Amino acid sequence: MAEPPDEDLVPASVRLGAVVPPEDPEDWRRPLTWLAALGMLAAPIVAGAWFVAAPPSASSEPVAGTWLVAGVLVLGAALTGSTQIGPARAFAGTLGAALFAALVTVIVGVALAGQRQVGVASPSVTHAFLAAVAGLAGALAASTVAPVLSGMRSRLRRIAVPAAIGLAVAALVLRILFSL
Repeated sequence: MAEPPDEDLVPASVRLGAVVPPEDPEDWRRPLTWLAALGMLAAPIVAGAWFVAAPPSASSEPVAGTWLVAGVLVLGAALTGSTQIGPARAFAGTLGAALFAALVTVIVGVALAGQRQVGVASPSVTHAFLAAVAGLAGALAASTVAPVLSGMRSRLRRIAVPAAIGLAVAALVLRILFSL
């Protein structure tokens, strides 16, 4: 027969029936946490400002806002990935930030579409979606480079190299998407 557990080994909160959650792993007083959050939210903020200030009127070709949203999505993902320590975390941070930013960018485009159209997407939704896809493709390219650079001491290099590669891929993909 097993011995009853020693009461000293069981925390008091469990013995009393109240489970206390673990401490928050993220400390929001640290600047890198804010940089990671900014990296994930930059593209949706830019898209929201664009769609409120001067929404696109046509969706036949990319406009300056489309290029800007796709580029900011890549830059934000590279910024978030540079805050991570280790190759696996740099890869996951870069790609995860891009996925989140792309999803929220499309949601912002849908929410601020203004008019609903039957049979065809509104220009805001089209530009938000295609910018998100292009930015996501660029961030995927950036996330393959981020692990290689994650051991570098210079954060600027850990941001600049993946961002440059990602921006080139995003520009190419955006041009291809609008030519289809």
